[in-house]
Amino acid sequence: MSWFYDLVPHLKALHVGMLVLWCGGLFALPLMLARHDPAIGQGDYERIRRATHYAYTFCITPAAVIAIASGTGLIFLREVFVTWMFAKLVFVALLVSFHVWVGYVLVAVAEREGAHRAPNPVLPLLLLLVPILTILTLVLAKPELGEIPVPGWLSEPLGHQLPFDVPRR
Repeated sequence: MSWFYDLVPHLKALHVGMLVLWCGGLFALPLMLARHDPAIGQGDYERIRRATHYAYTFCITPAAVIAIASGTGLIFLREVFVTWMFAKLVFVALLVSFHVWVGYVLVAVAEREGAHRAPNPVLPLLLLLVPILTILTLVLAKPELGEIPVPGWLSEPLGHQLPFDVPRR
């Protein structure tokens, strides 16, 4: 079973690489979407529309799926069931929400009939910085967040066995 733990550095490298690709794509797509303007000429418009569609569909979304899958594997391999990790997962959910929003804007601007304008990329990119910087801070600092208040039904045992061992400090 020790060979399983030999996978950790490789899985971590895959995770970090896919995160870089995913986050870089999330920064690039709003900038590319801002170029969606039929007034630039049919040929240029078609080229930009195809580039954003293919980047989102064949590059950024698979990178997101692989980053999340490899990160989930790392959580279980390293048994990182601590408060900062759960806080990080909240901000990963915000990243996923941003990813979905970009896909919605992409479809609205490039695929639906009628005049649709992409939003100015400044505000979305500033909002994207929040989860990315928070995730980086949580992962690099691994702060001791103490006890976060949760409802009693989440903190009291229900008499069921968990499907995995929870590490104790």
